Amino acid sequence: MIQFNPDGSLKLPSSVVEKKQENSNKMQNTRSLHIRRELVSFRAPKKCLLKIKLSDRIIDNRFIENTYKYFIENIETPMKFNKINDKEFEIEVGTNFRRCSDCNKLVNQYREFMDGCVIEDKGSCTHEPRSNFSYEDHFD
Repeated sequence: MIQFNPDGSLKLPSSVVEKKQENSNKMQNTRSLHIRRELVSFRAPKKCLLKIKLSDRIIDNRFIENTYKYFIENIETPMKFNKINDKEFEIEVGTNFRRCSDCNKLVNQYREFMDGCVIEDKGSCTHEPRSNFSYEDHFD
């Protein structure tokens, strides 16, 4: 059942509120990353954006760029790195057949470096992992 706050906005379920609070505490009190996936261009050629934000406890941010530089040497997908400030970065993922798998590999590289302390937000990303290949899912 849908519930409303006194100001007319939707009341969030308690599980969503708890998860947001947990993520907020994690970003303030532990060494962690917040990665948000955004689909920038919905039509072909599709383009995605990874927005990376470092927690308050991370002082040295060089690992973000170093991991990226090492990663792009072995992939086909064109990517661009942009440093917004010391705590925020954007990685633009260009169009390619392996765009989603390369994006997932990069996120997994950061997750491995951070020992799993990564908060992942799907944002507007439409990628769903599939076990069966479907030609029409990959070519628009």
